[in-house]
Formats: sequence, structure tokens, C-alpha cells
Amino acid sequence: MMDNAKYVRDRITQLRMQKGISEYQMSYDLGHSKGYINNISSGKSLPSLNEFFVICEYFDIDPSDFFDDRLRCPELINKAVKGLNLLNDSDILMILGFINRLGKEQK
Repeated sequence: MMDNAKYVRDRITQLRMQKGISEYQMSYDLGHSKGYINNISSGKSLPSLNEFFVICEYFDIDPSDFFDDRLRCPELINKAVKGLNLLNDSDILMILGFINRLGKEQK
């Protein structure tokens, strides 16, 4: 069985590093003392449920995205989906064509 506390700590670290933010900066951005995120990362504490939702909001992801580690860059994917929702069907199909083309080039 997965160690849930370790997963939360590691996922916060992964998302923070992808965003290029230090532990100190994230703690400050969330309105906490400078060691708040370090305490989470080091295993001294875990965020409360309310703080977990704040952290998800900070990363601009849904809680379900937090637990889906198959998503490499959930923040970017969420921004892309929000942008796609503003487009008409033909534009979405055109972008889907680009995605499929680029995906084939990566193989």
C-alpha cells in the first residue's frame, strides 16, 4: 500500500519544483512562516484539508489532478483545457490535429 503522507510530501515537492518556486517562496505565497513547506517536505507535518485545497489552488490544479501522477504538468494541462473551452469546435479539431501530429513526431 502506498504511503499516503509520503506521496503528499513528494507530490508537493514535484509540483513546486516544476513551478520553479523555492520552499520559502511557496510558504510566503501561502501566507505561512518561512519553514511551512519545509516542514511538510521533511515529514514534520502535513497540510490540513483546508490547506491542501489552498495548495491545489496555488498550483492551479484540481485535487484529483494532485493525486494523478500520470499528469506530468497538471497546471499547464488545466490552462490548456480552460483555453480550449473558449474555442469553437472547428478550432478544437484543428488543435487536436496538431497534438496528434506532434505526438507521432515524438515516437
